[in-house]
Amino acid sequence: MIDYISNRDHRLMRRVNRWFAPRWIRLWMICATRGGDGWLWYAMCAAVALFGGAERFAALLGCVIAVGTGIGLFLWLKRTTGRRRPCHIEPHAWATLLPPDQFSFPSGHTITAFAMATTLSLFYPSLMAGLLFCAISIAASRILLGMHFLSDVVVGALIGAALGYAAFAIVS
Repeated sequence: MIDYISNRDHRLMRRVNRWFAPRWIRLWMICATRGGDGWLWYAMCAAVALFGGAERFAALLGCVIAVGTGIGLFLWLKRTTGRRRPCHIEPHAWATLLPPDQFSFPSGHTITAFAMATTLSLFYPSLMAGLLFCAISIAASRILLGMHFLSDVVVGALIGAALGYAAFAIVS
């Protein structure tokens, strides 16, 4: 099963790395991945702190628990698995970003994005569509920029969503 997933990941990587995306997609992916570097989530936490109503402290605590756990988990998993990044295996057609570390599995950007999006969506359901759009954009950007394989992002999304649900259950 692992060989099957790895073969599919490498096939998709080769197609993505050779695709010269339209300018609007390139800009969207670069903006999404930069948003996933943290500033988008810091701004969202500031907005929740200022305008989040009675639930704001529980929501922020839930985010801290989900994201903090996610960061610890992805750092441990990356060191344990040692999977090389697509950009270290094959050159990319247009993306020249440098990866934040040397290992690929799982995607830390995706874990953080889905942990934040899930936690905040459970506290503020009216924000769900926008939060999920941001999280999915960040996840897609990691693949299209050659930073991660599809399986890195899928597992990252599952871990992040699970952490978001767990953090919500703990603090609510």
